[in-house]
Amino acid sequence: MHIDIPKIKTYDSRNFYLMAGPCIIEDEETPFHIAEEIIKLTEKLEIPFIFKASYNKANRSKLESFTGIGDEKAMRILRKISETFDIPVVTDIHSAGEAAIAAEYVQVLQIPAFMCRQTELLVAAGNTGKVVNIKKGQFLSGNAMRFAVDKVKSTGNENVFLTERGNMFGYGDLIVDYRNIIEMQRSGVPVMLDVTHSLQQPNQSSGVTGGRPDLIETIAKAGIAVGVDGIFLETHPDPAVAKSDGANMLKLENLSGLLKKLVKIRKAIF
Repeated sequence: MHIDIPKIKTYDSRNFYLMAGPCIIEDEETPFHIAEEIIKLTEKLEIPFIFKASYNKANRSKLESFTGIGDEKAMRILRKISETFDIPVVTDIHSAGEAAIAAEYVQVLQIPAFMCRQTELLVAAGNTGKVVNIKKGQFLSGNAMRFAVDKVKSTGNENVFLTERGNMFGYGDLIVDYRNIIEMQRSGVPVMLDVTHSLQQPNQSSGVTGGRPDLIETIAKAGIAVGVDGIFLETHPDPAVAKSDGANMLKLENLSGLLKKLVKIRKAIF
């Protein structure tokens, strides 16, 4: 499945899309370093790449959790990354009012999973004309996401992604039901698999989400084997000191080995 993403490098490899980057813009240097390293890998492996980072984290459990360096400052960094490397950038929005503002800085707007049913937000994102990536709610089936797609497309905007990110399994864990990928593809849009957020362990007593990064490769391999259109993951040079979601991020130095394995699986099934 194809959608029109400005600035994305396309190849004849028929590879999956990759949305990747740090959880949040925590300073200016780190995201540039991460983007540069991922670009080297994706160009070599001929993987279409979209850089991902949030400018603000509006859904932290604890009041004192890090939420960003300032919205405008972070968005300027995102735009600078896009201009410097000539690549598309995706970031989250949390309200209808943010849609038009963020659209001035990035090529792809992302709807957080817990807000995927918010009609006003989805319509506002669609009205910007930007590509819209909708995360599937942890509480929804893949089949139900066709209604979220309809809301965006009602604006005349056909450029929509859906992203699987697991379903709640009890109070403190998530599980990926790979049937959801097939169900969401029936909506006629590309489907990503958010590998790292699918391995979160929310609702910890500490107020900070845990995770299982040791299973990143397992989840990603299975997604590619099922036929997912793209992989979404968060990565950082040192997840242990990352200011957000470090518990489930992939260490940047391990990305190369993972992508090489995923490309091999992709070639085997297509």
